Amino acid sequence: MTERLRIVGLEEHVVLPLLLDAWAKAGVPQLPHLGFGDEPFARRLRDTGDRRLADMDDQGVDVAVLSLSTPGVQNLAPADAVSVAREANDALAEIVDAHPQRFQALAAIPTPSPEAAAAELERAVTRLGFRGAMLYGRTGAKLADAPEFDDLYGTAERLRVPLHFHPQTPVQPVLEAYYSGLPNGVGPMLAGAGLGWYYDLGVQYLRMIFSGVFDRHPDLQVIAGHWGEVVLFYLDHIGILRDTAKLERPLADYFRQNFWVAGSGTVSERYLRWTAEVVGTDRMLYSTDYPYTFGTRPGGFPFLDTSGGVARSFLEQAPFTEEEKAAIGSGNWERLTGHVAAGRG
Repeated sequence: MTERLRIVGLEEHVVLPLLLDAWAKAGVPQLPHLGFGDEPFARRLRDTGDRRLADMDDQGVDVAVLSLSTPGVQNLAPADAVSVAREANDALAEIVDAHPQRFQALAAIPTPSPEAAAAELERAVTRLGFRGAMLYGRTGAKLADAPEFDDLYGTAERLRVPLHFHPQTPVQPVLEAYYSGLPNGVGPMLAGAGLGWYYDLGVQYLRMIFSGVFDRHPDLQVIAGHWGEVVLFYLDHIGILRDTAKLERPLADYFRQNFWVAGSGTVSERYLRWTAEVVGTDRMLYSTDYPYTFGTRPGGFPFLDTSGGVARSFLEQAPFTEEEKAAIGSGNWERLTGHVAAGRG
């Protein structure tokens, strides 16, 4: 009899009260999909107890690696980002301590204050036992390849912990140029979870490669969700820029040596097979994008619903060997982060 797969979900969102307070003070719209209000979705996003554990059981997920929902603290003023990130990480550590067999965490990092970002990553990993950090691409107008983030990347490389990047909405000029003027209110959705998020972050991955981030930090490990944020599907074509960019390695090598790829709850076998072909099952991880993919909502799509055991059945039915499924479900994650102490130092 086949041993039951252990599944660790890496992109499992949470919004803490202190973050909602900080967002409200910063003028962030108080919308349910950000965790404001009393709608069921907002309550799920805020919950870190029985409701979330029950939903994990419903999905078939054994461990949720919690992280702040986008954009975390990266839309805050520098001083606020530092204090809120520290308080949020302390709160996440307490949540993990309450259910250490079910929860892990990725740190919030105050990138608006680059000099504090590396220090907070070090504290979160060495003192709180976090397995890495969640970043959100841009910090204001600064892209992920900005040189002031080199200390952060160097710290992650030294600690041997991954940085998981999550998209956020493109900058206003891009919104106006590409997503405005569309009928029926489709523009904002197209700019976000429909398409714009993935292009915005995928281009930043390429900028990190072309600007030499991974040549300066050859052991830096990055987790890309949403099946690689579009880039994997055009990797061969983008590779023609290698000589122009004077890369030290073929473009595909960066994705096979510095990137890990997860699906973010998009249960598409086509994307799954393509990712395995491009980077290999030994570079694939698992995520459900909870609660954004939990349960069908009006206008929802089945391939974005991981409830009712779908998160588990999707992997169990994948066209891979049992060993490959076990690696994707949890083995690769343990290989990547298992050296990090489980508790506080």
